[in-house]
Amino acid sequence: MRRVPNFVLLRAFESAARLESFTLAARELHLTQSAISHQVRELEDYFGRPLFIRRNRRVELVAEGRRLLDSLSRVFDVIEAACDEVALAPRAQVLALHCAPSFAAKWLGPCLPEFMQAHADITIRLTSGAEPVDLTRMREIDVAIAYGPVPERAGVVSIALGRERIVPLCSPQLLDGSRPIRQQIGELVLIDSQLSAITWPGWFARNGLKLPARPRPSFDRAALSISAAVDAMGVALESVRLAEREISRGELVELGRDIFCPIAEETHFVSCRVNERHTDKVRLFREWLFRATGVDANRGNAPIP
Repeated sequence: MRRVPNFVLLRAFESAARLESFTLAARELHLTQSAISHQVRELEDYFGRPLFIRRNRRVELVAEGRRLLDSLSRVFDVIEAACDEVALAPRAQVLALHCAPSFAAKWLGPCLPEFMQAHADITIRLTSGAEPVDLTRMREIDVAIAYGPVPERAGVVSIALGRERIVPLCSPQLLDGSRPIRQQIGELVLIDSQLSAITWPGWFARNGLKLPARPRPSFDRAALSISAAVDAMGVALESVRLAEREISRGELVELGRDIFCPIAEETHFVSCRVNERHTDKVRLFREWLFRATGVDANRGNAPIP
């Protein structure tokens, strides 16, 4: 048996903590205020410590109560989603995706309407996070798209979503058309992407240029670096795939495509459980994703976009 307190007590605590009121929690759960108070007190007795500070008209969480609420909120979200899936029409399917944040915001999110229009009976549930998820443990996730290679695990298949061109990108307003690009790149502000394997020192060395010895603004997400470049903060060394919309709108331009050495890397990988890869929702999504990214699913590689 799991060593957890009665679910009724946890439900009363979560409601009272979220609403910061025993009275409001009682209304939400259709109980009396004294019943909520009694259940919270019983939970506090279980833990052997207080979870709330009782005020005159409200309650306030202590540190242990805040940690418990944060965890319970995530668990209740999963339970709610699972119940929603069961309640769906018989032919409806829910596809739970977990994706690297910048890929989700800059590429997957804008492209998903195409998939959803083609497969109206599949409901997308998208979450994001920087760390790869373990699909052997997180059974509630159907498909994961991670930044960087994912650890090999028995029962999980992973394929690279092709190679992405990593290039210097900046707002056209920063450039002087009368001067050589190789000279300008050494004078412009350079924006660091903290998680990227392709860095400015390596890029300058590859192109036989001297890296400017000055501080560089730094961001921990590619999406933030791209946004900073659009705002004319400086030059971002980022994926053309992630900056597709900004380039097409003329907000960003690639510096020296025919001048600098090209860099193309496999940066994003899609994973699913082996025994589920042929289920309709997973199969249809992977086939669409491979077409959209130009991936040969049989070989796991792709042309440079």
